[in-house]
Amino acid sequence: MEVINQTIDALVESLSPLQAAWQDATATRVIAMLAELPAKPAYDWTDANRLLSRDFDAALIAFQLFLELSRDELDTALAEELGPGGIGVKRYQRDRDDYLKALETLGLLDAMAIAVNRPVTWSDLLVERLRSGRGKAIRGQLRGRGLENFAETIVREVFGDAFDVRCQFTGAGGKFAKCDLAIPSRTAPRIVIEAKGYGATGSKMTDIIGDVDAIIEAKRNDTSFFLVTDGVTWRRRMADLQKLVERQNDGRITRIYTTRMAAQFAEDLRTLRREYRLPGPEEAPGGDGKVQGDLFG
Repeated sequence: MEVINQTIDALVESLSPLQAAWQDATATRVIAMLAELPAKPAYDWTDANRLLSRDFDAALIAFQLFLELSRDELDTALAEELGPGGIGVKRYQRDRDDYLKALETLGLLDAMAIAVNRPVTWSDLLVERLRSGRGKAIRGQLRGRGLENFAETIVREVFGDAFDVRCQFTGAGGKFAKCDLAIPSRTAPRIVIEAKGYGATGSKMTDIIGDVDAIIEAKRNDTSFFLVTDGVTWRRRMADLQKLVERQNDGRITRIYTTRMAAQFAEDLRTLRREYRLPGPEEAPGGDGKVQGDLFG
């Protein structure tokens, strides 16, 4: 084989788009099902039942599209409505009336009528592409950032401005790791906080466990580590959530909080502020430094 020196210009010139079909066998079944769905001013439980009886898996995907939900979100919502006993085809066959009632409660029949009877223009098609592409990513980012903002709001009330946000902190033996909040600073943190919402963009299970373990590995043993998480989709991944609970139970995570635990989160931060003798915001005469307002109801 002849030895040659390649150039980047020649390689760039030879590049071509990678083609990949998005439509697999399942998508084909869903498309066929939707194409055969009769246009009606309104739909009832018999319409949903007909689709489920024909092809259960394809029908659930179609219902996701009508309801604008991810599969995790739909599964979680169904589980909430149906209770124990599963949400798959066997549950549908066993408790058909309850299954259909659950779908109706989620707003499926109205969503079907709205989608089928809405006039569609070319701009609607482009907006839908924007929503399903960039919009999906933005939605995930906002979920994650909302949880970070929740934690930051409480930390600011307790510590004022004495903390660093979305930084790389210095831990034991010069080790580094990323965290969302480092108190009082990234160079010498006594408290590190990570906010991870399951279902947010970049917050897959492997990402969450990996980021948590990186903090555990890097931090000093006497540095408190708080994990803030939320999202009902955790209920579909209880075994994975248990992995985080185990890390808390054996002391690698100081405590795990959800947004409903805001008052406890703030109180624990105040306790550590006193114990670690960390700086806090100026308090009004007679004030107790507690977080006030709608956050705690």
